[in-house]
Amino acid sequence: MLHLSASNNIIYKYKGRFSDRYIGRKRVKGDNNMPFIGSKVSVKTTDTQKEELKKRLGQAIAILPGKSERWLMVELEDEKKLYFGGDDSAPSAYITVSILGNPDSASFTKMTGEICNIYSEILGISPDRIYIKYDTTKDWGWNGSNF
Repeated sequence: MLHLSASNNIIYKYKGRFSDRYIGRKRVKGDNNMPFIGSKVSVKTTDTQKEELKKRLGQAIAILPGKSERWLMVELEDEKKLYFGGDDSAPSAYITVSILGNPDSASFTKMTGEICNIYSEILGISPDRIYIKYDTTKDWGWNGSNF
């Protein structure tokens, strides 16, 4: 599949799970695969903790092939009422990772371990109280068009 963006002459060729980006005839190695990480946590977070989460998630996204912080969008919601097993007495987190493409499950497994480490170290949330959901898509919109 080809997509031409007339405004900036960028073509995206889809092969398998990831897209190649071309400007004119030149292939641009890239990380144009638009990741998003959203999190809801039951604890109150400080600005310093939010900044550290954003930084560490930006580093962790590179675990997934073709992804980088350059295009990463992060959403951090705190003080959410989360019941894990019917219990809200301990800190919990629900995290979503949404991406264009479909990396192998080994990448997701490694990413899960890293996300659990990040939230445990920064917010003190035990990995056994963290759910992580992965969403993959072949369609992703940005800047007035879709990839």
